[in-house]
Amino acid sequence: MAALARWCVRHRLVTVLLWLLALGGVTVAAAVTGPAYSNDYEVPGTESGRATQLLREGFPDLGGDSDTVVWHTASGTVRAADVEQTMTRTLDRVESLPGVASVVSPYQGRGAGQISADSRTAYATVTFTHAAQDIPESQSRAVVGAAKAAQGDGLQVELGGGAIGGTQSSGGHLAEIVGVAMAAVVLLLAFGSLAASLLPIATALVSVGTAYGAIELLGHAMTVADFAPMLGMLIGLGVGIDYALFIVTRHRRGLKRGLTTAEAAANAVATTGRAVVFAGATVCIALLGMLILRLGFLNGVAIAAASTVALTVAASVTLLPALLSFIGPRALSRRERRRLAEHGPEPELPTGFAARWSAFVERHPKLLGVLALAVITVLALPTLSLHLGTSDQGNDPASSTTRRAYDLVADGFGPGVNGPLTLVTRVDDAKDRLALEDLGSALRTTDGVADVTPVTYDGGGATAYLTVVPDSAPQSQRTSELVDRLRTEVLPRAETGTSLDVQVGGVTAGYDDFAGVIVGRLPLFVGVVVGLGCLLLLLAFRSVGIPLKAAAMNIAAVAAAFGVVVAVFQWGWGSEFLGLGRAGPIEPFLPVIMVSVLFGLSMDYQVFLVSRMYEEWLATGDNRRAVRVGLAETSRVINSAAVIMISVFLSFVLGGDRVIAMFGIALAAAVALDAFVLRTLLVPALMHLLGRANWWLPRRLDRVLPRISIEPPECRAAHERLGDVVVALEKERQPDVRDIAG
Repeated sequence: MAALARWCVRHRLVTVLLWLLALGGVTVAAAVTGPAYSNDYEVPGTESGRATQLLREGFPDLGGDSDTVVWHTASGTVRAADVEQTMTRTLDRVESLPGVASVVSPYQGRGAGQISADSRTAYATVTFTHAAQDIPESQSRAVVGAAKAAQGDGLQVELGGGAIGGTQSSGGHLAEIVGVAMAAVVLLLAFGSLAASLLPIATALVSVGTAYGAIELLGHAMTVADFAPMLGMLIGLGVGIDYALFIVTRHRRGLKRGLTTAEAAANAVATTGRAVVFAGATVCIALLGMLILRLGFLNGVAIAAASTVALTVAASVTLLPALLSFIGPRALSRRERRRLAEHGPEPELPTGFAARWSAFVERHPKLLGVLALAVITVLALPTLSLHLGTSDQGNDPASSTTRRAYDLVADGFGPGVNGPLTLVTRVDDAKDRLALEDLGSALRTTDGVADVTPVTYDGGGATAYLTVVPDSAPQSQRTSELVDRLRTEVLPRAETGTSLDVQVGGVTAGYDDFAGVIVGRLPLFVGVVVGLGCLLLLLAFRSVGIPLKAAAMNIAAVAAAFGVVVAVFQWGWGSEFLGLGRAGPIEPFLPVIMVSVLFGLSMDYQVFLVSRMYEEWLATGDNRRAVRVGLAETSRVINSAAVIMISVFLSFVLGGDRVIAMFGIALAAAVALDAFVLRTLLVPALMHLLGRANWWLPRRLDRVLPRISIEPPECRAAHERLGDVVVALEKERQPDVRDIAG
């Protein structure tokens, strides 16, 4: 690591230019090819997946996105001549727009049922030629503009659907700007040097910018969700700035000890840089753990996020030392440079609140440990009521046109119209046709069904579908229960004595199947991620206790973060105030992604905290001193890093995207708990209570395990010399062996 840092310092201009070339090249390539994201939740082998495939094969014209134009009259009815004339002209203009395949008007035969019972609300179905993710935003905006032009006194016009949802303002890059600005303020307060505070931000921006373009290119090779770039940016900015912060802090410490700029940079990368690489590796492993779920939708998210973290680590140990060599002694503040010139190098001893807090934890480990456990337990309790389900446009902010369209349709036609179920089957003979007609009658009398459309056959009569409208909202538990009732009771009876095999599809059925697959594979996923993380810590710290405590702490942080997410998004505590819409279920894919990200980020602080303790333990063999010194020297920088991460994560709530806001709040809560409760309170308290047992490793296991040198080489050499002394004393049977070793 030191050799790498020295090369980057000697060839600093080449290093910077290589990174800028990578950033520019990837950005240009991404701009030329354009994005190709896809929110494809379809899971092969599930019933909803088979229904989608059947529908696609039998009715290819239904493959385009289907959106709605909804209008409502404050007085009078939608059947009034002036309203009908205005909206007919409007729908004709919409149908003539590029990308629109057809429009079904309520004033024509097929759309006769699209006028509410009180005749004050109506909607038209707009079918595009392509799926939502393939529709250019300009085409969607043209539809919105044409429809909204009809709005006037007493006539409200709103639009909903996947393509229309893509036109909702995301706040631009406000979230990133606010997050970076807040991080810059924290770094300036921590360093007192403008030059030093800008370097972590510059390093993170270059690496995250490169990753952002790479993720766009990745979308052309595999399924990548549309929120993957923002998720990568969210994680990359947080960890990128933090990793650079740790290295710059160590670099500044070297300058204060009288090292040259090149020596300080090399020493920082050789020590803290090792911990950065190790921490980044744990985050990448946790993220790539999603690959074992074998879900195409999550594979792209995993690779996108992991590649972002990998690039931030690479930039931290290559680009950052090159930039540090450019600013030289200006990494220190003017006061620090003046003091260094007047008094010469001085040992940097932990003082102030950090030292006092470390001593306080050492004196009261039991009390503080119990207090930390109580806080984590209370915050984790809401997790017990976690409900996975469909989050739809009914959860959009109240000011959005998609939310208003959703509410108008729900009020005028019932909540189930916003998420109908589609029943699809192959048809072999007349007996099957007769059974399908009888099925329609049976469905109309089924509990939870509001309406059933007539059976529709394809051109050859080999495939048929009918639409079932529930009497409850798509995200309601009643709708999920209806899906189960249809699959286990109603449809098996209708299929008896026929060759029918009716598949239930639709939004709710798809999400339920997706959630079922994830929940079924979740234990394996968590086991693999936790197991690999523990194995890495075992190799790094040569201890059984350290990885076990880390696993327990990480699971606690994840549970508490889930509790906060449930309270805000599922229970609705402040969601409308934050502009995130009303309460609703948690997306089925969020637990897996959040477990990966949170487990990886939790490992970061464990590595940075314990690695310093490990250095001291190797040098002295004194557990109490190792814990006290390690906490005192790292708590300040860990807390600064946590404030930066929390600021970045919370700033993404400003974007208004519900999924990204869930990630932002979950990550911010987890980092806050991790830094201020677990790593600086519960972990050191437990380590004081366990004493030398923290570092216990069976000798046989120690001999067979490969060594990962996370600590500086000089610490390992000091520990080996100490071990030689202990062995010699043991041979001489000296009585004070334990005092010398401990």
